[in-house]
Amino acid sequence: MNREQISLADAVYMPATEAVDADDLDAQRRQAFWRRVRGHRGLQMGALILLALMVVAIGAPWLAPHDPYAQSLAHRLLPPVWQTGGSWDYVLGTDQVGRDYLSRLIYGTRISLIVGFGAASVGCLIGVTLGVCAGYFGGRVDSLVSFLLTCQLALPGLLLAMALVFIIGPSLWVVIGIIGGLHWTYYLVVTRTSTLRLRQLDFVAAARAVGSNRRQILFHEILPNLLNQIIVVFTFEIGIAVLAEAALSFLGVGIQPPTSSWGLMISEGKMAIFHRPWLVVLPGMALFLLVIGANLLGDGLRDVTSPDKRN
Repeated sequence: MNREQISLADAVYMPATEAVDADDLDAQRRQAFWRRVRGHRGLQMGALILLALMVVAIGAPWLAPHDPYAQSLAHRLLPPVWQTGGSWDYVLGTDQVGRDYLSRLIYGTRISLIVGFGAASVGCLIGVTLGVCAGYFGGRVDSLVSFLLTCQLALPGLLLAMALVFIIGPSLWVVIGIIGGLHWTYYLVVTRTSTLRLRQLDFVAAARAVGSNRRQILFHEILPNLLNQIIVVFTFEIGIAVLAEAALSFLGVGIQPPTSSWGLMISEGKMAIFHRPWLVVLPGMALFLLVIGANLLGDGLRDVTSPDKRN
């Protein structure tokens, strides 16, 4: 008996000895899962990177050496400490109006993580809801959801996001809502396909046999078995959302100054890229670190939760 076949409906007819064996089997599988996690270096590295960035974001008021919004024209465009003219007072130098670059990078971590997790959550809510409904109910519901998916895939995402932000007005929460509202297709495809398979299994039929209604089946039988796949897609979508926010901010329709945003910092430093490349390289490296951490975590979760790795 595998885990997917153990449900509240099955427990009604399950002998006591078999229930004990099922508990032992669950304990063994949990132990095997954590062994795979401990043996997956990519997963550990991705989790460590995201955890470190979260610590930086939470501790920004204590870690930042200067006010990220304080301007000083007397200290504008100072180089990093490792270059000639650099100072330990401004370890990573200053920008065009004399703001400390290290402090702005630290506070920019907050914006990127808020956008990444916020937009991924919005997309998750939309995509999982549509995918589960399409896979479970089928028929006209599935046809309607498939039509919406086709329309979404046919639209140019970045241009549509720029137009919507321009019409509504740029702000942090508008950017999160628009990015999340345009990035739900992966959730839909994954959950629809898995729900089509799950609704044919015996444990769903057993739940119907004991009188479970549709809401109970969806929330207690279908969704728990989709959780691993949703988490994997969620981690990948974090990186996609962060890059989408950086692109919008770079084009001037995302996060607005003086807010610290890595994409905005790249946009502000692009004119001096040949003379002061750190203005673009440093926020670019921060973006790379966040995206690679999210992708490593998602790739690792996919590996350790794949069916062929389960005992």
